[in-house]
Amino acid sequence: MKKVVAVDGPAGAGKSTVAKIVADKMGYTYIDTGAMYRAVAYKTLQMKKNVTDELILKAAADIDITLRYENGATRVFEGGAEITDKIRTPEINAIVSQVAKLGAVRDKMTGLQRKMAQSDAVIMDGRDIGTVVLPRADLKIFLVASVEERAKRRHKELTEKGHDVSFEEIKKSIENRDKTDSEREIAPLKQADDAILLDTTGLTIEEVTAKIIELCQG
Repeated sequence: MKKVVAVDGPAGAGKSTVAKIVADKMGYTYIDTGAMYRAVAYKTLQMKKNVTDELILKAAADIDITLRYENGATRVFEGGAEITDKIRTPEINAIVSQVAKLGAVRDKMTGLQRKMAQSDAVIMDGRDIGTVVLPRADLKIFLVASVEERAKRRHKELTEKGHDVSFEEIKKSIENRDKTDSEREIAPLKQADDAILLDTTGLTIEEVTAKIIELCQG
């Protein structure tokens, strides 16, 4: 069994969904790195000022993030208060790429993520896990899916939570985020040379999960 598994890919490719299931079935600890950047975005918005790089850096400077993976779900806490549901909103989606592109923020989050990965068998998902955070991971997987497919998934997720957003708005947001994540100067989204490419377009969650478990056991 692979002890350290890195799962990367663009927004909506299914990283978090399948990584959680694999963690449950394989006995891994699941680490949702995206939630950490979302927590910084949340704290930034709580300051109720125009979002600038300076404001984001101020929010990140003394942020206290804790992740608890319990009963198949990651609970996110900042300063002891749970913000799990509060970080999954269109408002957070709109600025999280701006948060994630800042070097000082990434350095802090990367340090925390590496420390988390030392404690147990882990599966960690994000955008630069295999290339930057855990370059020596036992297994690296790069998940992709068409923009149309990813927009459908995100639209379904948000509408089920009661958010009034249009499909076209979400599709445009994903396209913009792909561009920002791929073109950012620091730790851009890209497939590691030794990562296995897995296209999830048209596949069920069960099919993708089965493929990853097979790779973990190999």
